[in-house]
Amino acid sequence: MKFLGNVLAVIVGLLVFTVLSFFILVGIIAIASSSDSEVKIKEKTVLVLDLNGRSIVERTNDDDIDLSSFGPFTSVSTVGLTNLKTAITTAKEQDDVKGIYLRTGMVFAGQAMLEELRNELIAFKESGKFIIAYDEIYSESGYFLSSVADEVYLNPQGGIEYNGFSSEITFFKGLFEKLEVEPVVFRVGEFKSAVEPFLLDKMSEENRLQTTAFLNDLNDFAISKVADSRGIPVDSLKVINSKMLVRKNKDALELGLVDGLWYEDQVRDLIKEKLELDEDDKINTINVTTINKSAKSKNKLSKNKIAVIIAEGEIVSGKSEGVIASESLVQEINKAKNDKDIKAIVLRINSPGGSALASEVIWRALSEAKKEKPIIASMSEVAASGGYYIAAPADTIFAQPNTITGSIGIFGLWFNAEGLLKNKLGITTDVVKTGELSDFLSVTRKLTDLEKSIYQESVNDGYDTFISRVAEGRSMEKEQVLQVASGRVWSGIQAKENGLVDLLGGLEDAIQVAAAKAEVADDFKIVYLPQQKTWFETLFSTIGNDVQVKYLKNKYGDLYPIIHQLDKLQKYEGTLYRTPYDLIIK
Repeated sequence: MKFLGNVLAVIVGLLVFTVLSFFILVGIIAIASSSDSEVKIKEKTVLVLDLNGRSIVERTNDDDIDLSSFGPFTSVSTVGLTNLKTAITTAKEQDDVKGIYLRTGMVFAGQAMLEELRNELIAFKESGKFIIAYDEIYSESGYFLSSVADEVYLNPQGGIEYNGFSSEITFFKGLFEKLEVEPVVFRVGEFKSAVEPFLLDKMSEENRLQTTAFLNDLNDFAISKVADSRGIPVDSLKVINSKMLVRKNKDALELGLVDGLWYEDQVRDLIKEKLELDEDDKINTINVTTINKSAKSKNKLSKNKIAVIIAEGEIVSGKSEGVIASESLVQEINKAKNDKDIKAIVLRINSPGGSALASEVIWRALSEAKKEKPIIASMSEVAASGGYYIAAPADTIFAQPNTITGSIGIFGLWFNAEGLLKNKLGITTDVVKTGELSDFLSVTRKLTDLEKSIYQESVNDGYDTFISRVAEGRSMEKEQVLQVASGRVWSGIQAKENGLVDLLGGLEDAIQVAAAKAEVADDFKIVYLPQQKTWFETLFSTIGNDVQVKYLKNKYGDLYPIIHQLDKLQKYEGTLYRTPYDLIIK
C-alpha cells in the first residue's frame, strides 16, 4: 500500500507540474508575441472596459494579465485602478479611439475608487467622445459607474439592484459563550467598536450612530451623482432608491435609469451606427492592456519625479505581501527620500489600519522624509485608524467625499481559554514562575487586576500617542482632536468639515499639489513604488493562497465570510489601530 501511495503521489505531482508548465508556457508565448509588437490603433476604434465580475485594486501588473484564466490554480480576477485611468486618458487623447463600451454590471470596488474612475470617464465624455454601457445585471456599484455613460442599456431579462447601502456585522459573542472562551477587551473611546463583535450580539448605539451617519453620506453622494448623470431630480431618485422601486426590468426603463431594454447585439449595432459603419463591418476594439502599451511611449523624459507609494491592505510588522508591511513600506519611503530626482512623495492609502507598532514605524519614516521633501497623502476607499495614523505627517491630505476615514482610537484584545481547555477538552495546566508576572497574559487563566491595569495603561498611552501624532500633523490642539476621535468613523465629507482632511479629490489632484509644492509642476514624471512584480512572479505568489481560498469557499459556501472572519482573529494580537470591523458596504 505504501508503494502504491508513493506511485500515486508521483503521478499527481507530475500531473500538476505538467498542467502548470503548460499554462505558464502558453502565457510566456502570448506575452513574448505581443510585448515587442508596436501598438497600432485602427481607425474608428472603441475601448472596451469589461469590469463585470472583476475586483478593482489600486494597481496591478502593467501587463494586466488576468491570472484567473491560468487553469484551476487561481480564481481572483483583479484590475488596477491606475491601469484603468491610464487607459481612459490615453483613449481620450487618441484621435482614432471614438468611444468606450462599458461593462460594469457586477464590479467589485469601494465607492471612492468608483468615484475616481467615474471622474475619469466624465473627462473622456467632455472630449466629445461617446460612452455606451450595457450589462445583463447591475449591482448598485455597477450601476453607479455605468450611469455616467451617454446611454445605458439593460438586458430585457436582466435587472438592477438599486436600493441603497447596507453594512452587516457578524457577532461572535454567542460562539465564545458556547466555547467557554472569555474575550477581554481594552480600549479607549466610546466609538472604538472594533471589539463589539466579541462582546455583544448586536450593534451598540454609538456604532449604529456612526455607521448610519457615514452610510447616509455615501448614499446621498451616490444618488446626487446618478441624478446629475441621468437627469433625474434628486428627490425623485431618493424615493426610487429608498423604496427599491426598481423591482422589474421595465421599472428601470420607466423610471429613467436606463435608456432601453436591449440585447447585446442591438447595443453593438448602436455602436456601429455611432461609428458610421455598415451593418457587416467589424467594430475595431482595444482593451486596457493594449492601449496602455501605446501610452508607455508617451512617458515624460523629465528628470524630476513624483513618487507615488502604494500602501494597500492591513498594517502589519515586518515583510509580507498583500498587506502594508512596515519594514517593506519603510524601505520604499527611504528609497524615495534618498533619491535626489524624486522631488515629492504621494502616499496612496487604502487601509483599515492594523498594528499600532507598525503604524508608528511607518509614521516615523514619513516624518523623516517630510524633512527632505513634500509628503502628500491620497486616501482611497478607506484610510482609517492606522490608515489615518500614517497619513497624519503629510503636508496635505486628500480624500474622496465617499472615502471612509477617521477611527482615531485604539484597542487591545485578549482571550481566556481556560473554560474551553478544561471543560470542553479536558486539558488543564500548571505553572512554575520566578516572578509575580512571569506568565503575564497567559491564555489558560483569568487575568489578574494588576495585569488588566498594566494592559489598560499601555492602551491609554497608545491612544495619547495617536492623538499627539494627529495634533502635530494637523496643527491642532489635542483637545480639538479628542472631539473628533474616540474611534469614530467619518466619511470624507465629514472628515473635511472636522479638519481631518484638507481637500476633496483623487490621486491626480494629490500628484498636482505635490508637484506644485516641489516647484516642478511644469516638468515632472510619475514613478510608482513598490516596483510591480512580473506576471510570472505574481502567478507563483498567488497560487497557494488562491487554491486555499477556493477550497474554503467551496467547502463552506455562504458561511465562508464567517469562517474568514474567525481566521482573522489570530491576527488580533497586541495593541491595534483598526477600523470597527471590515467595512463591506452593499
